[in-house]
Amino acid sequence: MSHDVRVWQVKVGDLLVGINTSKLDFESRLENWLKNDISILDKDLLVIGSQVLTDFGGYIDLLCVDSSGDTVVVELKKDKTPRDTVAQALDYASWVVDLSYERVMKIANQYLKEPFAKAFQSKFGTELPESINTNHKIFVVASKIDQTSERIISYLSNAYGVNINAATFQYFKTTEGVELLTRVFLIEPERVTSNTESKGSSKRNSNLTLEQFYEIASGRGYNDLKYAVEKFKPLFPERIITNLSKINLRVSSNSKPLLLMSLIPKESSQSEGLKFEICADRFMAYFNLNDSGLKAILPPEIKPWEFDQNDNDMKGYQGFFTSI
Repeated sequence: MSHDVRVWQVKVGDLLVGINTSKLDFESRLENWLKNDISILDKDLLVIGSQVLTDFGGYIDLLCVDSSGDTVVVELKKDKTPRDTVAQALDYASWVVDLSYERVMKIANQYLKEPFAKAFQSKFGTELPESINTNHKIFVVASKIDQTSERIISYLSNAYGVNINAATFQYFKTTEGVELLTRVFLIEPERVTSNTESKGSSKRNSNLTLEQFYEIASGRGYNDLKYAVEKFKPLFPERIITNLSKINLRVSSNSKPLLLMSLIPKESSQSEGLKFEICADRFMAYFNLNDSGLKAILPPEIKPWEFDQNDNDMKGYQGFFTSI
């Protein structure tokens, strides 16, 4: 169902003045706006490629990843009809679905001009997942979507759980020259997610839950993992993130989540204790410690650790907690 978005400017004396839509160079500017700030479409996205050449000669307008490491195809209408845009987005998704970890890394590293892992961690406050592109999403972006395209997108999502949605952006300009942008989704994002989870197919091995990690640790003879997590929670107020091998403890820095330490139940044991990795510089900066102060609260038998040799933030120490 198309949305008729109207905007009014509230002026002095509670006077409402309607603002008309404007199309002056809007389509070309929209792509640049999305490249520079993809959060206007979805705050859980990182752009990793622009005009990405596919193996069959097409160019994906924007290729992104989300915080789960899933790829996201963003296709803009530009000079195409809405129906052609939908068809092209599906065509590109059929190519993206088979991209290997190495291929995605290469595309991202070339576009980002920095290591993909570093950009991902900076954006989402957590490590790059152990597997990426296990699932994919599609966004069709336009100033208007025709009814046929709406039916196709809704049908794919509602009937088959395809993770596809359309976002319409409209551009307004006041008589004073103030520029405004609105965004409306064809389908509520929560509903798309629900459709995908209930009707779609997923290749992902789901991240382990805390309860599953507790069982794994107990099976290895370490029975204090739950106690340790509860003790650490007040120090790391950001939501705990788990993946297939680690429990990531984070804080908030400059309104962004920041990973400080990871617990590794699969390498913990009764004899050695709870395995950990700590980002030393981040930890010291956040808790106002020097290196001596940090080492004073860590076990004596620690070793150097680094996640990415090109990222000083993702280096520090690893070892085993024998008591918490």
